[in-house]
Amino acid sequence: MDIIYLIAGFLIAYILGSIPTAVWIGQWFYGIDVRKKGSGNAGATNTIRVLGWNAGVPVFLLDIFKGFFAVWIMLFFIPAGWDNDLKIYIQILAGIFAVTGHALPVFAGFKGGKGVATLFGAGIALYGWAILVPLFVFLIVIAITKYVSLGSILGAISFPIAVIFIFQITHPGLIGLAVFAAMFILWTHRKNIVRLLKGEENRFSFTKKDKS
Repeated sequence: MDIIYLIAGFLIAYILGSIPTAVWIGQWFYGIDVRKKGSGNAGATNTIRVLGWNAGVPVFLLDIFKGFFAVWIMLFFIPAGWDNDLKIYIQILAGIFAVTGHALPVFAGFKGGKGVATLFGAGIALYGWAILVPLFVFLIVIAITKYVSLGSILGAISFPIAVIFIFQITHPGLIGLAVFAAMFILWTHRKNIVRLLKGEENRFSFTKKDKS
């Protein structure tokens, strides 16, 4: 029975992650599939670019909530009496399932976003204050360069550094997830990295919507 509960929890985490907030908000309220506009990404950044802040901010907050809630609710599926370290490993898996759902959503033809906001939400539940370091780096880089992708990449790289050296977190699972998160963000931004190196990456506008 314990295994059944855990599988149910992981399935719920994936389903939560699969809720395509950018796609649904764009289609329901604007009649637009954001995956066919702008960068083609079903995330908050492209939603802001295509539909504006009124659509993008709710998408961003809901994507964060998906990751946070998937990790938090997993506690109710872990059998009582299990070791705390083991509980953390199980919550980590729940976060991975949520991010996977966001990137490969069952409700949107397995074509989703890059998972940055959902991963950030899971990080809030797992790491607490440590998650603010990559957020700070992300915001500073965007403010200086106007490249959201570069902010995401450098923020991701800063995360395991902060976890290991600044907050000195020692749980192997949390260290491993921090490294995985950085590698995952780098992988999902591989095309952006190529465009950045070629000088072809689009800068983010804080005042205009993409009319394409």
